[in-house]
Amino acid sequence: MEDLTTTRRSFLKVIGAGAVFAATGSQAAQNRAAGQKPNILMILVDDLGYGDLSSYGAKDLQTPNTDKLIASGMRFDNFYANCSVCSPTRASLLTGRYPDLVGVPGVIRTHIANNWGCLDPRAVLLPQLLKKVGYHTAIVGKWHLGLASPNKPNDRGFDHFHGYLGDMIDDYYKHRRHGYNYMRLEDKEIDPKGHATDLFTQWSIDYIRRRSKSNQPFFLYLPYNAPHTPIQPPKDWVAKVKKREKDISDRRAKLVALIEHLDDGIGKVLAALKQTGLSSNTLVIFTSDNGGQLSVGADNGPLRAGKQDMYEGGIKVATGAAWPGKIKPGSKSDRVALTMDLFPTICDAAGAKIEHEIDGRTILPTLLGKPQPDEDRFLFWVRREGGRYGGQAYYAARYGDFKLVQNIPFEPLELYNLKEDPKEQNPLPKNHKMYNTLFSALRNHIIKSGAVPWQKYPVDIENPLTH
Repeated sequence: MEDLTTTRRSFLKVIGAGAVFAATGSQAAQNRAAGQKPNILMILVDDLGYGDLSSYGAKDLQTPNTDKLIASGMRFDNFYANCSVCSPTRASLLTGRYPDLVGVPGVIRTHIANNWGCLDPRAVLLPQLLKKVGYHTAIVGKWHLGLASPNKPNDRGFDHFHGYLGDMIDDYYKHRRHGYNYMRLEDKEIDPKGHATDLFTQWSIDYIRRRSKSNQPFFLYLPYNAPHTPIQPPKDWVAKVKKREKDISDRRAKLVALIEHLDDGIGKVLAALKQTGLSSNTLVIFTSDNGGQLSVGADNGPLRAGKQDMYEGGIKVATGAAWPGKIKPGSKSDRVALTMDLFPTICDAAGAKIEHEIDGRTILPTLLGKPQPDEDRFLFWVRREGGRYGGQAYYAARYGDFKLVQNIPFEPLELYNLKEDPKEQNPLPKNHKMYNTLFSALRNHIIKSGAVPWQKYPVDIENPLTH
């Protein structure tokens, strides 16, 4: 272990890591394929358990398209979401910062009295930088970073938005949340028919086909709602799973079906890239916003706990990256990286300059098979939540193999050595030197994040306001 002087020096930096796939049309696609900026497809799924891909150990489900995607490039075995829930991780992906440093320590929701974040208007988002170097930028799917201007996708750098503004969908077919219709095409409210996964898949395919006729590179951010609750797969997919898996429970069968249906959609999007001749020059990144929700049957493999928890099952996620001719098929990395690292990685791949402070660090050298020393940095996770959490934040911090974790606000901090105790079963004593080191680093991060407001405006608890 390095001495504390080195450790403190590393903390003073406090700079805050991701995954990718692609394959091989139109004449426009062929014209730009050689030596030009890559297209970028960023796939973010919602609440996928670490053990809920067949390539990550699942025995009762089949995810051939996602497995092929990951096998076509680099698989990450130590990749982490920036939070154990939705909005904060999305904020980190699009800003390259810790979520509490851009005003999103918790979930952004419809009702102000239960809303725990407001995206900082000063934050620079990924599509803004990509547009400067010639990209057309689009989001198809779940936004979850604001319900009204100035925090809607078209306000924050996206040229095209076709998807869902809100958080969870109360019904995958009706597309409502608390009675509000949050489906949009640009700024127009729409009311399409069909399962949300099928809609996002088809809209992505439509976008890819349109862009294949242009020489302009594109960035397509595809955040699916699935497999987030409600666990509502098409009925024929459930029947197929039950026919194949004879001993599966009804609860698990529904989740497996929702994941397999999602995988089928991902396969169709990847097929569209190939059919349009774009796949040979497209970087595709796949990851999840947090771990799986245990109460609906998710499997986080050997990891402790799940969604909402700061133990490994809540924040460690399956991730893969592929880029034909750039990333070696079948390669693997055990590098520790976070969602926020995808921001500088994508910028590096696109040739976009970052001239402001971020916390993420590029992993492009790792993806390209080049030497890249392990990062010497402290890492932090935060979630602020209402309900049983009382509006209080809880945290985790990591340096090297050591992790300090508070799983809910009312539990004590625990220190683990993840190398020796990956299942987080044996907390180390509080007098361990790394306890105070991580505690001090976390305290200083909290001080720094305290300068960034996360509330939209004061709340009248007696008369809660909606958006």
